[in-house]
Amino acid sequence: MPRVTRMKKIFIIAEVGVNHNADMSLAFQLIDEAVKAGADAVKFQAAVPELVATSSASKSQYQINSMCSSENQLEMIRSLHFPLDAYVSLKAKCDERGIVFFASAFDLVSLDFLEDLGQPMHKVPSGEITNLPFLERIGKYNKPILLSTGMSVIQEISDAIAVLEKSGAKRDNITILHCNTEYPTPFNDVNLKALKHISNHFGISVGYSDHTEGIAVPIAAAALGAKVIEKHFTIDRKLPGPDQKASLNPQEFKSMVDAIRETELALGSKEKLVTPSERINLIPVRRSLVASRPIKLGERFSEKNIVAKRPAIGISPMLWHKVIGKKAKKDFDIDELIVL
Repeated sequence: MPRVTRMKKIFIIAEVGVNHNADMSLAFQLIDEAVKAGADAVKFQAAVPELVATSSASKSQYQINSMCSSENQLEMIRSLHFPLDAYVSLKAKCDERGIVFFASAFDLVSLDFLEDLGQPMHKVPSGEITNLPFLERIGKYNKPILLSTGMSVIQEISDAIAVLEKSGAKRDNITILHCNTEYPTPFNDVNLKALKHISNHFGISVGYSDHTEGIAVPIAAAALGAKVIEKHFTIDRKLPGPDQKASLNPQEFKSMVDAIRETELALGSKEKLVTPSERINLIPVRRSLVASRPIKLGERFSEKNIVAKRPAIGISPMLWHKVIGKKAKKDFDIDELIVL
């Protein structure tokens, strides 16, 4: 698996997360659909619920809005996650379909399990950016790291990177994901301009983890330089679950992938060049100096007897002032190319 930060194309992740609702057949279906939609990777979420939340931890408001309001966060996590050994089958399915498998862990036991499973990269979820033991463990693996930055400020990102590097992670193995953790994210809170600021501030590859509705924002992120795009993926947004509403169905996800691929092609290079597709237009669209009326031998060229017209097969109009005042060395008919 090549380093995400050095891949030639934008790395697009279908974030299944917990949208499988602990149903293995649905998880397998989501993998199949992610392959059809053109994703580079399928990402799940792995957790030992009792290591993530206390029995008194309340849910986020968006989780309350989309799930049973009476259950607490621990009960919700228990209802949504597979046991760890299920990820062996999920990875095998991804390997069979030729798509990258990995999962975000939310505790140290899950982290070690996924590392032993051989997943090619690890992600620091936004909620773990201030979890020092978690960061130290990921740093020790010395694999590509996606550092999600929802709810954080520049100093917290800097602190997390320092912990990762001190623990063994290489700086050029880290991709910082700009993110907002509200589901769905209001458009006025996306702040995509932060991508450039983060990139310039840290000198590290950047990506974008999206929780908005629709596909416009991920496409814009690609245009602004995101090297990784992560978007939640579901079969049907009407299914129960906290992340379904901010997810794309397979048809929408494919539309996003296609648009991102078109965007990265359109970005091109920084150099301003005449492209192969437009080079054929140079002659028919640009102009040459021609006679605007019959010109006699010895007559001086002036603005009264020459003009710039298409096609560009003669003297360029940029040489106008060098031509004006010179004597004609032959007779010219109207529209005949001027020669000196």
